[in-house]
Amino acid sequence: MTIDKTAIRDAATIIIVRENTVLMGQRGSSAAFMPNKFVFPGGAIDPADETVPSAPLAAEVAEQMAMESTRSPHAIAAAAIRELWEESGLCLGAKHDWADPPQGWRSFAATGHVPNAAALQFFFRAVTPTGRPRRFDARFMLATADALVTDPDDFSRAEEELSHLQWIPIEEARNFDLPFITQVVLAELRAHLANPAPLRDIPFYRHNDESSHFARLNGASVL
Repeated sequence: MTIDKTAIRDAATIIIVRENTVLMGQRGSSAAFMPNKFVFPGGAIDPADETVPSAPLAAEVAEQMAMESTRSPHAIAAAAIRELWEESGLCLGAKHDWADPPQGWRSFAATGHVPNAAALQFFFRAVTPTGRPRRFDARFMLATADALVTDPDDFSRAEEELSHLQWIPIEEARNFDLPFITQVVLAELRAHLANPAPLRDIPFYRHNDESSHFARLNGASVL
């Protein structure tokens, strides 16, 4: 049996919902991970994400995110907000002066805001299957566009990692070229929006070297 030795990096992804649409963009054709796919903004957690000031997560959300995790809920939430800023130019922030921000956060701090983790809910978690050039333990955070402090249609400050940034009708997103896990997350999102309820049992796509399966972070089996 061949064991996949690719290191798994902690990552954060953010789902922004605006009425019946969701923010997505397309990865470049030369990207090492999921080339050409339409995805939500997201990426690896950086060391500086642990140290940045922030409006804190709701206590229940922080407790959910701490389950079976070696990374702090604060760092995960901050990474999701930073990736949203870098990849879309949209700011999920709380007004506050911020002296001497770390590298990677300076353009965000220049807006006069710190991250607003209070706007986030924990929605999904997935580990990239074996055999991929990069593997991530990704936490998917959820927020509404109402929490943005910038124009939701202004992507002019985005970096170039994602192209074709747009608000896609959730019912039409399946027509785009999506990674498998994004399709699964969108199905969960459609179900949640059709029947909004507190997010208590977080789906977790677990993967080890021998099998993959869906479970809940409380250990209950889904499939």
